[in-house]
Amino acid sequence: MNTFKILEIKQSVFADNNRQADALRTELKTEKTFLLNLMSSPGSGKTTTLTKTINALKDEMKIGVMEADIDSDVDAHTISKTGVKVIQLHTGGMCHLDADMTKQGLEGLGTKEIDLAILENVGNLVCPAEFDTGASKNAMILSIPEGDDKPLKYPLMFTIVDVLLINKIDVLQYFDFDLEACKERVLKLNPNVKIISISARTGEGINEFADWIRAEEKKWNES
Repeated sequence: MNTFKILEIKQSVFADNNRQADALRTELKTEKTFLLNLMSSPGSGKTTTLTKTINALKDEMKIGVMEADIDSDVDAHTISKTGVKVIQLHTGGMCHLDADMTKQGLEGLGTKEIDLAILENVGNLVCPAEFDTGASKNAMILSIPEGDDKPLKYPLMFTIVDVLLINKIDVLQYFDFDLEACKERVLKLNPNVKIISISARTGEGINEFADWIRAEEKKWNES
């Protein structure tokens, strides 16, 4: 018989974070602010995709962006050129954001006059998938050079996203990437996910993604 106490730390951390995430969603709904959590591996084209998407929406929505990174502020400088409000979040070595960190970021951003808040999460397919940020919806970018087997290697990430952007579709012919096989693997994990093929470089598919955001933001405010 054990003479010491066993603490399930991971379960406790997740349970506490989930409570904070639900409370944050309730607060955002009251303020009519739609929060999109954007995740991907490093180099997938998050910032370029975000720039093109912001340009498609900024004339009709008040947009604020939180750029999360372990230390750098390069992406925040890039996004600031679009003219929307942007703040940099340094995670202090952590490879993800949780609900409390996201709330701190939103307080710094100021949400009362923000229709669409976008969190560009830390480039990582593991930790960000485990922590609910309190976002209204989760988005992910998978780029063609990463390979069509990513859903097999990181299933949790593909399970928790509402929309998947398959980026760099303009270079598909140069890579051994089976687009249909990739979609089949993703839909097997998550039958309700919306899959959009895009090219952040050429702009292909960006309008479709912008339309998805418009529709989800409207549903969020009407529900």
